[in-house]
Amino acid sequence: MKTLAVLAAILFFNFLTAQEKQEENSKIMVTISNVSSDEGEVLFGLYTEDTFMKADPDYSATSEIKDGVAKATFEDVPEGTYAIIALHDKNGNKRMDFDSSGMPVESYGTSGNALSYGPPQWEESKFVFDEGTKDIEIRF
Repeated sequence: MKTLAVLAAILFFNFLTAQEKQEENSKIMVTISNVSSDEGEVLFGLYTEDTFMKADPDYSATSEIKDGVAKATFEDVPEGTYAIIALHDKNGNKRMDFDSSGMPVESYGTSGNALSYGPPQWEESKFVFDEGTKDIEIRF
């Protein structure tokens, strides 16, 4: 009976550590290859539906731009449904800038690559992340 309890404990422990290792090895890799200049940096935010366009991102990253390409990696991301918003922050003020009519003056894009005249929408930007590694290409 004692052996059975020990085996059950070992099995349970192995299950827990396997789940942790799976989450630790999971990552979302994002590439933008059409940044208009190497000036400034690109800001990336990974959002859930609850935070999308409402709050700070659940995960964030910053990338320098080299030859019009910016890359970011979000590591240890649990399974779920997410959306990414990226912004070319040319002047380094860590926010999107607008002209006097309210139009953005800095490029941005989302994981859905939807071309719309308005703010990004969750339904057009979301994707499901299961596990492992996911590569996403965003266009500005």
